[in-house]
Amino acid sequence: MSRAEATTDTVSAPPPTAERRRLLPTPGLLGSELVLTFRRWRTLALLGVLAGVPVLVGIAVRIETGQGGPVGEGAGEGPAFIAQVTNNGLFLVFTSLAATLPFFLPMAVAVVAGDAVAGEAGAGTLRYLLVAPAGRTRLLLVKYASVAVFCLVGTGVVVLSALATGALLFPLGDVTLISGVTVPFSEGLLRTLAVAGAVALSLLGLATLGLFVSTLTNSGIAAMATTVGLLITVQIVNTIPQLHAIHPYLFPHYWLSFADLLRAPVYWDELLRNLGLQGLYALVFGSAAWARFTTRDITV
Repeated sequence: MSRAEATTDTVSAPPPTAERRRLLPTPGLLGSELVLTFRRWRTLALLGVLAGVPVLVGIAVRIETGQGGPVGEGAGEGPAFIAQVTNNGLFLVFTSLAATLPFFLPMAVAVVAGDAVAGEAGAGTLRYLLVAPAGRTRLLLVKYASVAVFCLVGTGVVVLSALATGALLFPLGDVTLISGVTVPFSEGLLRTLAVAGAVALSLLGLATLGLFVSTLTNSGIAAMATTVGLLITVQIVNTIPQLHAIHPYLFPHYWLSFADLLRAPVYWDELLRNLGLQGLYALVFGSAAWARFTTRDITV
């Protein structure tokens, strides 16, 4: 389906129904946007980098343990998962997510989100999309849905690459959780799916921020650079002890809370705070993006 076909709908229903259709993304429009997003070389390169991180981590751990060196100490959040990788390859998934969350995974989301609207404007295709009866609100929703799908796909690429690498390089079996409880491998896989979902949802705040930035400029490069710059700045601020009072309000603060899904019982406090915080960012910056985009003068 061509981009023109995907953005052209025949409105034959009564006015109220037509108005609702103008506000809701259609499968054709969303499908066209997803194809456009995932066939870009830049997107494929980003996914390739995400797939390569678990492979590099797994090989590094394998080489280190083969030489009799220590893998790591402790258990809990972040890189401490690496201490469990040699005992169970499933932990390579959690190690890889912890390794990519600070920069690689959110950077990929920032690039895709920043380019979502600004890239169309810079290429001169945005005004042609708006000529079709898609409507600005529906087009913006499609853009956001596409970025949200990328959050899920990017996370899934890390998880699948880590799972395949872990299965090839290390044994698989019953999973010993952070709290010391051992569960069957099947339950470990279910918790892995839950972790992947939590990580993907954690990126929605950044995705919405990037989409808002994308509505402010006609330069895709400027929007991507600004979003990545904001990501790095917020990450730095989140590590400064003197600014601890504002840390709970920064979108990456609870990103590693996915580790609480590997406890028995699950600790829900930080997980729910994370979801609430991402929802707040999505609401605030999503509203700002809508206000900007629906009143924007498209002249390119």
